[in-house]
Amino acid sequence: MQVVLANPRGFCAGVDRAIEIVERALQKRGAPIYVRHEVVHNKFVVDNLRKKGAVFVDELDQIPEHSTVVFSAHGVSQAVRAEAQKRNLNVFDATCPLVTKVHIEVTKYRQQGLDILLIGHAGHPEVEGTMGQVDSGIQLLGNIEDLENLAVADPDKLAYVSQTTLSVDDTAKIVDALKARYPNIRGPRKDDICYATQNRQDAVKKLGDKCDVIFVVGSPNSSNSNRLREIAELRRVPAYLIDGPEEIQDKWLDGKTCAGVTAGASAPESLVAQVIERLAKGDARAIELDGPSENISFSLPSRLRNQEPTG
Repeated sequence: MQVVLANPRGFCAGVDRAIEIVERALQKRGAPIYVRHEVVHNKFVVDNLRKKGAVFVDELDQIPEHSTVVFSAHGVSQAVRAEAQKRNLNVFDATCPLVTKVHIEVTKYRQQGLDILLIGHAGHPEVEGTMGQVDSGIQLLGNIEDLENLAVADPDKLAYVSQTTLSVDDTAKIVDALKARYPNIRGPRKDDICYATQNRQDAVKKLGDKCDVIFVVGSPNSSNSNRLREIAELRRVPAYLIDGPEEIQDKWLDGKTCAGVTAGASAPESLVAQVIERLAKGDARAIELDGPSENISFSLPSRLRNQEPTG
């Protein structure tokens, strides 16, 4: 079985930053550190942080007052921030800076008197956080079909933003449809879909041209990982989303000669290595495709840049 690796794959700068924030908060404050929602959507990462003393909760009322809490990489609403202040929580914000960029856009558009269309998936934490930046004037648009049900007060006072982990191609179609229907609609100067999402989707398309089965390392609740699987399937290649090598079924490999492997932006490289070993059956050699270099990094909150514990 030939194994081909997508490039780039795995952790992005926002995920690296979010994980490091939790780890450094544990170093500085000691366990337990509370984390609102999964800091990133990956079972392996969350389980590892839990072993180190992180406690994952759904809502802030599950956290004792005056405790330390980390907001996940997906961002939170203004209501959550206000509640954290009311409960006297010590907050470390792991919101990805590229998600924060969308929050700033939403706030700016509302200040300019524009209504906003958010392209995204209902129920996703990033979408909930983005919609919660303003009290009103924002609607969710999940697909082109939702255009038919839109109620727009003034087509000339309209803007759009998007979730950062969507399918690049699907989002472009929705944006084109919006611009055709509302010629004066405003949008971000640079697409909201993040660089890592774009790069990983481009890379999985290359895999689809070379392989007859593709494995995406990532958890089921990871939006960007699901998009990678969907893109592979659109190229008529069987694709499977797996948390690790133990989920690979032998029947998926029957008659296959080339397996492609990629990983969502929240999946660690150690899991990729285990998947390669499982597919290559001891011959861990794999061909890695060419791809763009990712040298982006995001700074940590100032209170966490000094690694010395404060007690």
